Amino acid sequence: MGRRGWIVTVAGLVLNLALGILYAWSIFNKQLSEAVDHGGYGWSRTTATLPYTLAIACFALTMVPAGRLQDRYGPRIVATIGALLCGVGLLIASFGSPVLVFPTLIGFGILTGTGIGLGYAAATPAAVKWFPPHKKGLITGIVVAGFGIAPVYIAPLSKYLLSNYGISHSFRILGGLFLVVAGLAAQFMVNPPSASSASPSKAKPTGEGAPTKDLMWRQVLRTGVFYSLFLQYACAATAGLMIIGHIAKIVSTQSGNTIKSGFLFVAVLAIFNAGGRIMAGLLSDKIGRVSAMACVFTMQCVVMFAFNLLTTMPALLVGTALVGFNYGACLSLFPATAADYWGTKNLGLNYGILFVAWGVGGVLGPLLAGAVADATGSYTSAYYIAAGLLALAAFMALASYINVDFRMPERQVVFTLRKKH
Repeated sequence: MGRRGWIVTVAGLVLNLALGILYAWSIFNKQLSEAVDHGGYGWSRTTATLPYTLAIACFALTMVPAGRLQDRYGPRIVATIGALLCGVGLLIASFGSPVLVFPTLIGFGILTGTGIGLGYAAATPAAVKWFPPHKKGLITGIVVAGFGIAPVYIAPLSKYLLSNYGISHSFRILGGLFLVVAGLAAQFMVNPPSASSASPSKAKPTGEGAPTKDLMWRQVLRTGVFYSLFLQYACAATAGLMIIGHIAKIVSTQSGNTIKSGFLFVAVLAIFNAGGRIMAGLLSDKIGRVSAMACVFTMQCVVMFAFNLLTTMPALLVGTALVGFNYGACLSLFPATAADYWGTKNLGLNYGILFVAWGVGGVLGPLLAGAVADATGSYTSAYYIAAGLLALAAFMALASYINVDFRMPERQVVFTLRKKH
């Protein structure tokens, strides 16, 4: 069981490495907004953000049906379909042009976004089910780290392709590449023989509010803790995806166009994004999910509040690294917390519903940043709004959280507030 579980975990990591092309959009965003005579499409920053924003929305919304499908039919089928849609979507996106936005919106925004959601929904629950409760954070962190670190290779690859082949051919090459890689990794995604998680552990779960049984999605929606986590997740995603979606343009704007290596910042963001996922997952297994969340929200709030002051290469690199680390931490903390509260049997669907919060933040963050930059020529106001949202999330985590008594009958849920230590 342990050996097979690690094979599934590595397969999930590789699958997410392929699906992580979403986080390289900043490179395409910058190129799409360049003038036609400079190899771009001449799109506004808001227009160039739309395919990315639509992809995030489809990604998040697909997680709900994808989670249900993988819980019922297994992760291999769902992941394979996801790989197919992801590759085909990139191929369709290649037919965009300076006057045609819809091919890119449909291809990357809808098809690739949906494919990413299907693949992502299959990877984490499948891996977590093979391991005991006290390893949820670590395993979740390893699997989702692939998605976070993907831009380390996708960013320079995209930069090379865009410089040598242009936007259309770059989409086609990436589409063919990800069809093969993601398709192969998907074949190793399987659930353990038991419908529940792997062999039970005697270790006491470190996540707060560990359930006495696996909950169905209807029961989850009756718990107050779901809505608390949903709001915190949306706030955290807004800040992280705001930076991820615009980092290349942010660096160019705040440095006065003196820094041209936008892909370097995408890579730095990715490295710390992946590192945050693993380290936060491992740390939360020791100190608890809520304590870890409180630290992450607070740090990210401070960084966002001061981000407009970063204008030099070293300062922007440090700020980008911190944003990536804190954002990545959330992507391992929330699925592990969902498993703590609601069990692993129905984790695909339950986390899929919670993941809609990530989609809310993903739509709000990039669009907000693009609109503010188009209107003012600066991202400063967007940073302050994101900092305020993070302050709210940190306050919720630090002050209290909703502790649900799952032992009560289904229609009689008791809520209490408990201070954090």
